Amino acid sequence: MFYPADVETPDVLTSYRRAGQASASAAADIEHDVSHTAAFFDVDNTIMRGSSLFHLAVGLAKRKYFNAREISGFASKQLKFVLSGSEDLEDMASATEAALSFVQNRSVQELQDLAEQIFDAEMVDKLIPGSLALAQGHLDAGQQVWLVTATPQELATVIARRLGLTGALGTIAESRKGIYTGKLHGPPLHGLAKAEAVRALSTSEGLDLGECSAYSDSVNDVPMLSLVGHPTAVNPDPELRAHALANEWRIRDFRHRARIKPYVAPVASGAAGIAVGIASGYLLGQMRGRR
Repeated sequence: MFYPADVETPDVLTSYRRAGQASASAAADIEHDVSHTAAFFDVDNTIMRGSSLFHLAVGLAKRKYFNAREISGFASKQLKFVLSGSEDLEDMASATEAALSFVQNRSVQELQDLAEQIFDAEMVDKLIPGSLALAQGHLDAGQQVWLVTATPQELATVIARRLGLTGALGTIAESRKGIYTGKLHGPPLHGLAKAEAVRALSTSEGLDLGECSAYSDSVNDVPMLSLVGHPTAVNPDPELRAHALANEWRIRDFRHRARIKPYVAPVASGAAGIAVGIASGYLLGQMRGRR
């Protein structure tokens, strides 16, 4: 079973739709060439090795964006969720809000600027050339190319812009007058929420989903992959590989196993908060070790 048992209840579906619509709405202001065909790419372990949120957290710590006390407080909030491996929607939302709590009362622009620095300095060498070639092929064919990820919208947008892609659909963190509140607009962009975001974007863009493509490594993205006419499993986890084979989906594997880092594993849960929680624990341990 790919999703929680209560995923089809009206309240849960409404939450996923709200997250998807919020992400699509945030992308609506992006200027780009009009095309009725698009390709949708997951980020973590599809476009980039490991967790983009983990890389961001490490980069922020190096730049002293938060201190040891803040990291310790955040890591304690994450511990129960990380150990349980829960996929429950409310647990995921709680964990992701905890992940965003470290930016509460801070400037959106500041985080965007730091995200650009961190991408340029520390994420570029994590990119997967084979996946980038697939994305470029769609761009060369005159198609839109969108990232669709549980990563916060700000980071997703930086990655898309640096790669020359059309735009990004990500988890929307609430802000007021350019300052983060520490809350989310709906649940994280995960699982069905990704599919709802793609559906909402396709409506606003006039896309023919039957002619569109989608790429992901995770079984959690089966709803998004199933929406399009041309789904591809990229670096798939075992469940997605089995699903792809059963449904005759294309499979592409660009992994160099010797280069995959130990911290890649948490990404499989699909919850945006987990990787940062693990990064926080790691960083706190590093700080204590230097005392």
